[in-house]
Order: sequence, then structure tokens, then C-alpha cells
Amino acid sequence: MSLSQVLSRLARGAALAAALAVPLALPAAALAQGYDPMAPRGGAPGFNPMLPGGAAPGAPSAAAPAESDVPTNPELGGIPDTAGAEETFYLCSACHSMATVTSQRLTDERWDYTWTWMVEDQGMPEMDAETKALILSYLKRHFSAER
Repeated sequence: MSLSQVLSRLARGAALAAALAVPLALPAAALAQGYDPMAPRGGAPGFNPMLPGGAAPGAPSAAAPAESDVPTNPELGGIPDTAGAEETFYLCSACHSMATVTSQRLTDERWDYTWTWMVEDQGMPEMDAETKALILSYLKRHFSAER
């Protein structure tokens, strides 16, 4: 490697370091102004971006589900054993783990959107209307941000 090649690489490295320094300096400047990346958004205490409209605690839509009273089925991955559990388990677990499903706290509208997205973009076979309604009802009842 010639001296000019070494100098060229150093110059490119310095330019890259200068380009990276600007984005790295921005968070420090934001922090100096009191910006807290972990602070809740939305202004009001209790704002929850996962709930429709960021509902505050105590709002009817923010009430925690009383899942502790619902028996679970260990043969179906430990999901609540109510109407639609078996259909939901076999449809969802065909493509991903039940942990992926049970960790979701989507709004009812988002569950509908996710169903359509999985059918239209991900190749999930469309179910008959009765099965679709049963599974979506189950998902919204047990894994919704609205209950």
C-alpha cells in the first residue's frame, strides 16, 4: 500500500468520524435540555401508548383483564381455556410460537388489521367467517389492550 493510499484511507476515516460525531452529539444535547427518552409520552401521567387514545389508568379501556380466574390449558400452550382456544392455538402455532400471540396487547382494531395482513401479505389461508369470528373474538377477549 502506497503512502497516498494510506493518507486517502485516513482522510475517509476522518470524514466518517466527523459524520458520525454529529448524530452522536444530538442525544447529549437533547439530554442537556432535560429530554428523558424513558419519560412517558402524551403529557398526562399514566399515558399508555398501547391503549386506544393513550387511556389513563382507571379508564374503562385500561382495566386489566381478570385472567387469573380463567383456567388455562397446558396442552394448548397454557392459553386461557375458553371458547376458541383450540382453534386459535392450532391456527397461530402453525406459523409462530404462542408466546408471540400471548405477548401481544393489540387493540381490537389492530387484531382485525393483523388478521388481514397475515392473509393478504403473509399467505395465511383465509378461514370461513365463523372460524375467523371465533378466533378474533378469542384474541380480543384474552389478548387485547382494551380489556
